Amino acid sequence: GGGGGMAAEGDVELELETEPNGSGGGGDGAGGRAAEKPRKHDSGAADLERVTDYAEEKEIQSSNLETAMSVIGDRRSREQKAKQEREKELAKVTIKKEDLELIMTEMEISRAAAERSLREHMGNVVEALITLTN
Repeated sequence: GGGGGMAAEGDVELELETEPNGSGGGGDGAGGRAAEKPRKHDSGAADLERVTDYAEEKEIQSSNLETAMSVIGDRRSREQKAKQEREKELAKVTIKKEDLELIMTEMEISRAAAERSLREHMGNVVEALITLTN
């Protein structure tokens, strides 16, 4: 409170000292307490509650799983796409049959492996061989 009427000099000073955003009371009422309604414990209602809690929990778990799976799926399909793009790029590379055969005989590897390394080195048989020997 504070008396009304004419302000004396002392009062003016006090007013300056008070914080502008003064902590006015309020707020700390029966906030949290009001929410807790007293529960009547007849066994039927309690059982029902337990069942619905369980069902909700299961739903939450499965939706988390679905989210996780879709995230993993997205990542996988992105990787697949990148791989396919790379394969396409490699497929465009022209390689010579004799280079391919050279690598196969030199390194004693399958045709597929030889072809792959040749393509990865843009058809450069020397680089392919160097990489394979390392």
